[in-house]
Amino acid sequence: MTATEADAMVPYRPVGPKELKLIEESCFSGFPPRLPEQPIFYPVTNEAYATQIARDWNTRFGSNEGFVTRFTVKRTFLDQFDRKIVGGREHEEYWIPAERLREFNDNIVGKIEVIAHFVREPTG
Repeated sequence: MTATEADAMVPYRPVGPKELKLIEESCFSGFPPRLPEQPIFYPVTNEAYATQIARDWNTRFGSNEGFVTRFTVKRTFLDQFDRKIVGGREHEEYWIPAERLREFNDNIVGKIEVIAHFVREPTG
């Protein structure tokens, strides 16, 4: 299945190694279900913001690694959701309710790509 620029969007998602392993287990075709304490799945709208989270957050909390994923989603699906600004205007993300994640995955066109990997070096 292919999608043109007019009918698809390219969001990003910063992930840690545990989530990346689950993505790999899906053959890079979908994101894993959210945990009960995670009611929202939030892909972000730009690579710079995803990089900031993967590099500056994921490498410091819970793991020393962060990854940036990129994927294509049908615009008709994403257009159902508002974009949220959660800081500066470059901090823009979609808020997808966890119960719609399976439907989100069904609207991914092609494979999820890992486009960056960050590792925090031990200090001391």
